[in-house]
Amino acid sequence: MNAPTTSHYPAAPTAQKAETHTLSVLVDNEPGVLARVIGLFAGRGYNIESLTVSETEHRQHLSLITIVTTGTPMVIEQIKNQLDRLVPVHKVSDLTEEGAHLERELALVKVRGTGNKRVESLRIADIFRARVVDSTIESFVFEMTGSSGKLNVFINLMQPLGLVEVSRTGVVAIARGPEAL
Repeated sequence: MNAPTTSHYPAAPTAQKAETHTLSVLVDNEPGVLARVIGLFAGRGYNIESLTVSETEHRQHLSLITIVTTGTPMVIEQIKNQLDRLVPVHKVSDLTEEGAHLERELALVKVRGTGNKRVESLRIADIFRARVVDSTIESFVFEMTGSSGKLNVFINLMQPLGLVEVSRTGVVAIARGPEAL
């Protein structure tokens, strides 16, 4: 009688699933800082899905870089550690991990259309609370803010109605609660 065979090899590690994370990076507001941050991503083959940067503390010459990136938990940890080691970086916060936070994006969406398509695009814009910021006889430019997902749905609905062009700002984010970054 043969005994059942068992493997003496450890189980193969399960593949980690890629996750999207929003990182806030507080940096010195000086020439070349953004290039160094982007260079870190490019040099290691990491993708940036969204990038925004603006001065936040004029007197202290600080800027806040908001980066949306995707990777396995190990890759996200590597990104945070490598960003933290850059000299002009004061603080790296993973808003996705740290809990409740707000994310918004602004889009300008140009739609060409007449007749029923024009009426339908206005109706959908009203549902999504998009504002008309420019209007001609043949087109509209809508301004809309919200989550990236909400903007994606709006843009997809405008496709068959005559979508011409889209310009997006990228994600800005802030943690909820009284604490500062």
